[in-house]
Amino acid sequence: VQLQASGGGLAQPGESLRLSCAVSGLSLEYHAIGWFRQAPGKEREGVACMSSGAGSTDYTDAVKGRFTISRDYAKNTVYLQMNSLKPEDPAVYYCAEVLLVPLGCVPLDYWGKGTQVTVSS
Repeated sequence: VQLQASGGGLAQPGESLRLSCAVSGLSLEYHAIGWFRQAPGKEREGVACMSSGAGSTDYTDAVKGRFTISRDYAKNTVYLQMNSLKPEDPAVYYCAEVLLVPLGCVPLDYWGKGTQVTVSS
């Protein structure tokens, strides 16, 4: 099983970035994937996740209305479209297999290497 995150980079406040998580060894039809982030000196936090099957989504309040999680079955890839980036969004972003529970997403065993997102004017 491999999850490979990519797409990070430098953006100015208000700009957009799209992260990709290419998944191999797990089918998105049966496995949920989520995005997490960790900024220096802060705890890791869940950002967004999408269930298998129906594709139910969950977002942390800080990104609601700005970030969108989506998937492409053909490419077995999960995306995180990040719009209206803010100075508080910079972090290393990771994708992981998750379990959706009533209070959010719980990461399971498989993680990708992170991709750095920097927001600076």
